[in-house]
Amino acid sequence: MIKKTIRTIVVHLLEWEARLVLKKYKPKIVGVTGNVGKTSTKDAIALVLGHIAYVRTAAKSYNSEFGLPLTILDCESGWNNPWHWLANLFEGISLLVFPHHYPEWLVLEIGADRPGDIKHVAEWLKLDVAVITRIGEKPVHVEFFPTAEALAQEKAQIVNALGPRGALVLNEDDPIVSAMREKSALKPLTFGFSEASTIRASNSRVTYEERDGVKVPEGITFKVDYAGKSFPVRLNSIFGANNVYSALAALAVGVSQGINVVAITEALTKFTPPPGRLHILPGIKQSVIIDDTYNASPTAMRLALESLKAVEVSGRRIAVLADMLELGKLTVEAHEEMGALAASVCDMLVVVGQRAIFIADGAKAAGMAEDRILQFNDSREAGKMLDTMIKKGDIVLVKGSQMMRMERCVEEIMLHPEDKERLLVRQDQEWMLR
Repeated sequence: MIKKTIRTIVVHLLEWEARLVLKKYKPKIVGVTGNVGKTSTKDAIALVLGHIAYVRTAAKSYNSEFGLPLTILDCESGWNNPWHWLANLFEGISLLVFPHHYPEWLVLEIGADRPGDIKHVAEWLKLDVAVITRIGEKPVHVEFFPTAEALAQEKAQIVNALGPRGALVLNEDDPIVSAMREKSALKPLTFGFSEASTIRASNSRVTYEERDGVKVPEGITFKVDYAGKSFPVRLNSIFGANNVYSALAALAVGVSQGINVVAITEALTKFTPPPGRLHILPGIKQSVIIDDTYNASPTAMRLALESLKAVEVSGRRIAVLADMLELGKLTVEAHEEMGALAASVCDMLVVVGQRAIFIADGAKAAGMAEDRILQFNDSREAGKMLDTMIKKGDIVLVKGSQMMRMERCVEEIMLHPEDKERLLVRQDQEWMLR
């Protein structure tokens, strides 16, 4: 009870300081929400806006009641260290009392774990640009809402934070997001693969290089159509539709601020999403790892599996899929659907966790042979098994919700585990102790 009370006090103090800091320095603000791709999208946007201004965005996925004020104050989470939190509060006071070279733009990730989260933020955080990435039919966090529609309505509250001259950027390919245009009098900029999109991607393809007789994906290229013109875009060391959507959203934000499209596409060649977002990593025995271990939802897992299906392989396609959390009553159905899709994509399926058993069930029901499905309770245990069975040319997709710690599985099969702190998600000390 005491700990909860102290936490509430700290949250209120940080938010109070953040409000005053915004009032003093008056930066322009981009708010990014959705259920898929928020962090990668905000990083791509920050990269693009960095061509015209001094920009700040959180190095991590700071999107909670703590995360937003911490980003505004340029502080790190104190975790369980009360002295660190006290230092954060003093940093806020310093910003208010003394002059600082404060950013001209903030790019903020805004999450919604429970009803009222975004509604509260919209009451004090005024945006110049609002970006909604993707919701999906079976979104995560839905267990804390009465329905998936209620969660979508909460996400739509971000529109209320926009000023009268703001820019609304929506994913045209997600019907739930596209419909949010009705929430605002502003004409939205839309992005996606749909012909109705203001900024449209097409001709997306994976690029490869040959390494010792093994075809290895090295990135993706696609074409962007905007205002009657076409522009080529290249993303390096990553692939998948999720990362294309992040780039398109960044293009839309850049266009809304009058940045030249050619300059935007050049900036995106340097775009590197945070670890665990469809990164291509070299694996043991000349295998390739698709590291998508940051988190998981049905929509994101579907996109990852579709990316695995599209990639050319010299060996086998192996999917390592763990529990998707916070799905509530949709849990069984969503996992079974992923299993059925995996059966049509991969040569071998490895499932990790209690809920992932339903992925195995879905794969079996779709006709996948039982001897091609392996089940584990622990991510590291699954990785140790993969260490013994991976062969030259195999491509291994690894994905699961963050509490499943699937980066530990990747660590067991990556070619350079000594680089894990740089390449893998959740490598700071606080996570390593969990």
